[in-house]
Amino acid sequence: MKKITTYRHKKVLVLGLARSGVKAAELLHELGAFVTINDKKAFAENPAAQDLLEEGIKVITGSHPIELLDEGFELVVKNPGIPYENQMVQKALELNIPVITEVELAYQISEAQIVGITGTNGKTTTTTLINEMLNAGDKTAHLAGNIGFPAAGVAMEAKKDDIITMELSSFQLMGIQTFRPHIAVIVNIYEAHLDYHGSRQGYVAAKLRIFENQQADDYLVVNWNQPELRELITQAKSRIVPFSTKEVVEAGAYVLDGNLMFKDEIVGQQQDIILPGEHNLENVLAAICVAKLEGQSNETIMHVLSTFYGVEHRTQFIKTLNNRRFYNDSKATNIISTESALKGFKEPVVLLAGGLDRGTEFDELKPFFKNVRAVVLFGETKHKIARVATEAGVEHIKIVTDVEEAVPVAYEYSEPGDVILLSPACASWDQVPSFEVRGDLFIKAVQELV
Repeated sequence: MKKITTYRHKKVLVLGLARSGVKAAELLHELGAFVTINDKKAFAENPAAQDLLEEGIKVITGSHPIELLDEGFELVVKNPGIPYENQMVQKALELNIPVITEVELAYQISEAQIVGITGTNGKTTTTTLINEMLNAGDKTAHLAGNIGFPAAGVAMEAKKDDIITMELSSFQLMGIQTFRPHIAVIVNIYEAHLDYHGSRQGYVAAKLRIFENQQADDYLVVNWNQPELRELITQAKSRIVPFSTKEVVEAGAYVLDGNLMFKDEIVGQQQDIILPGEHNLENVLAAICVAKLEGQSNETIMHVLSTFYGVEHRTQFIKTLNNRRFYNDSKATNIISTESALKGFKEPVVLLAGGLDRGTEFDELKPFFKNVRAVVLFGETKHKIARVATEAGVEHIKIVTDVEEAVPVAYEYSEPGDVILLSPACASWDQVPSFEVRGDLFIKAVQELV
C-alpha cells in the first residue's frame, strides 16, 4: 500500500464499527493518525472495540455523544449505513469537518488498479463475474467493498500489479472525495433506498458519483438498455463502453444472432451461459466489457460463463430433485429483483415469497405471474402478495409460517420440469436477521427433501 502521510498526527473519528469501521481504524492507526472510535454498541458486547482498545486506539461505546465533536477532529470516517441525518454527522458537517466513507481511504492508499461496480440490482453478481474472469486469466484480482470484504483491508494487502474489484453501494459513494476507479461500471439504476437518500434524485446522484473523478484515460461501462442512464452520463469525462441486450452497440458488448459480441468480435455463444435470466445476461455483458478492457481472452471469459452458477442468494442454483430445479434468490428484497428472477425462467415456477411489510403493494408483480404455477407465502406481506396472485389467476396459493415450512409445500405443488424459486420481493427482518440467513434456511430445507 502507499505509505501516505496525509493523516499523520491528525485527529480522526471513526463513527460506527462493523467490518469496514474496524479496517478504517486499523489503517488510520498505521498511518499515524490519532484515532478515536465511537460505536453505539456497549463495550461489553463489542469484541471489535475491545480488540481495537488493546491496539492502543481510543474507544467510546454505548452512545453517540454529540460533545465528542468538540475535541477538534479533522476528519470523520462514517460507517456507510449511518444516515446523514444522524446528529453526529450533521454536527460534523456544521463544523466543516470532512465526512468520508472507508472506500475513499482505500483509494488513497491503494497501489492496485480499481474496478468499481455499482447499480440497483445485479452488482454483486457482476462484481463476482468480473473477479472470476480476471483471476481465470493472467490477472490477480481481489473482491472488495459492499460485497463483504472491507475495501481498506484489501487495499492494504493488494500489490501494484493487482486489481481490486470493488462493489460500491450508494451509501459508500456518498462519502467519496477523490475516489477514481480506472474502470467504473453502472449495471442499472432503479428506485431504491429512498428512506436513506430522501428521494430518487438523491439516490441516483449518489450512484453517479462513481465516475465524477474519472478522466479521459478511464472507462465507464454502462447499461445502454436504460435511456435514463444514457442521458445521465453525458457529463462523464471517461470513455463510454456500453452494453445492451436489445441492440447492437459497436463500442461495447451486445448479443447478435446468439453470439456474445464485444465490438466486432465474437466472444462466445449465449447458449453456453449457465446463469439464467435476461437480467443476468446484462450482468454478463457488463463483465465481458471489463474483462476485454483488461485484456482477457475469449477462452478465459467463456470458461467462467460456462462454469459460474451464481453468487450465494442471488438466483443461486441449489440442486435438481426429481426433475425440479431449486433456486435461492433470497437477495431479492424488492419487487424489481423478483420481477427479474421470474422473467429469467421459461419453465413453470413455484414461487416462495413474502417478508417485511414496508407499506408497499405488489401489483407490479401481476404481469410476471403468468408463468407461476403456485405461490407459497409467509411473513408480514403474505396476504398482500396473495391478493395479487389471486387477481393474476395463479392456480395454487398457500400461506405458511416461514420459509422452512414453505419448501416441502412448494415441492408438493410442483411438477416435473418446474422451477422452485425463493424470491421474496421483501426484506427478511420480520422473521430472520438477514437475507443470508433466510437463504440458508431455504437451502437447508431443500437438502432435507427426499
